[in-house]
Amino acid sequence: MTGPTVEQAITRVHREEWARLVAGLARRFGDLDVGEEATAEAFAAAAERWPREGVPPSPGGWLATTATRRAIDRLRRESQRDAKHRAARIVYDDTPPEPTGPVEDDRLRLLFTCCHPALAMEARVALTLRLLGGLTVAEIARAFLVQETTMARRITRAKAKIKAARIPYRVPSTGDIRERLAGVLAVVYLVFNEGYLASEGDAPVRVDLTDEAIRLGRLLRALLPDSGEVAGLLALMLLTDARRPARVSRTGELVTLDEQDRGAWDRALIAEGNALMRERIEAVATGGDPPGRYQLQAAINSVHTNAPSARDTDWSTIVALYGRLVLLDPSPIVRLNRAVAVAEVDGPGVGLAEVDRLAEVLDGYHAFHAARADLLRRLGRSGESRAAYDRAIGLAGNPAERAYLTRRRDQLAG
Repeated sequence: MTGPTVEQAITRVHREEWARLVAGLARRFGDLDVGEEATAEAFAAAAERWPREGVPPSPGGWLATTATRRAIDRLRRESQRDAKHRAARIVYDDTPPEPTGPVEDDRLRLLFTCCHPALAMEARVALTLRLLGGLTVAEIARAFLVQETTMARRITRAKAKIKAARIPYRVPSTGDIRERLAGVLAVVYLVFNEGYLASEGDAPVRVDLTDEAIRLGRLLRALLPDSGEVAGLLALMLLTDARRPARVSRTGELVTLDEQDRGAWDRALIAEGNALMRERIEAVATGGDPPGRYQLQAAINSVHTNAPSARDTDWSTIVALYGRLVLLDPSPIVRLNRAVAVAEVDGPGVGLAEVDRLAEVLDGYHAFHAARADLLRRLGRSGESRAAYDRAIGLAGNPAERAYLTRRRDQLAG
């Protein structure tokens, strides 16, 4: 096997094995740095040797053996340099992990460690992408538009805090896993949203981030198959990402839901998302927990994606779902989205009245002014609509959104 085929094999095994290797080594040696660096060295060795020697019959086993040897070599070197590290070799443990609460997979332990509430959210995101996703520091820095040295320091500080605070490398007990899981899901959804509609920079969409978030969602789903909110988040991301091919025009302008070519939507992702939603509806109907925020958001997206056209959208159901979501998450942004849906049922005047109640808390949010601009346009109040569009354009960080808002503003009469 030579050339691109070896490269493809390395790429595939990186996607499949990186998180498993880092997580397993971190457990066995009790050190995130050891796990990460030994895994990186194993992949570097594969990139050097496989083109000459061929891809081994068991690529994952080859990498695990190589990474383990590199980890042991590193600990030996460190123990010779510093007496404090002599005990590190004793930490080596090749036995299967002991079950911890309801979870037995090293990767989930690692994910809960990366997303520990003691860490700042930006540190959780960076660690998750590095240790679970295998993205390089340069790739993470580029995705979030910061200098590579800045991102490297952020990751280093986060790992140091884990060590200093003695954050245990395990997931919570059964009693509090639900509370901690919410923080993990928030990290994954933040990664997805930053990729789906980039808040800054020249690229309207960052596919690497949306793909990585969905991959993490699938991993969580495999590890926690009975969690309704895990299924809900994965369904939400799948149904949302299914519309990506139709969201940006050839000229780089955002295409809103009502104007999208629904024939361009990814039907396989929609089918997968809808299957998860049917499973959750059946689970709730047979006595399961009531739907949480991600399941409700997924249900809203399911209504949108299942409508044959924009005019066929069941807005009354969407308003009802947002009403339930507001009870769980009464944040201004959820209330803004509900107000936009209300405008479709009860008219733009009623919707605008609800939107305007949020003026004080959402004045710095571009989507608030964009919603106002559209409702004012529909009410024939062109001057006020133009001012709202100007404000939205000034606040929008995404180039595709700015292009769309500028066109809508320029279409106003007068």
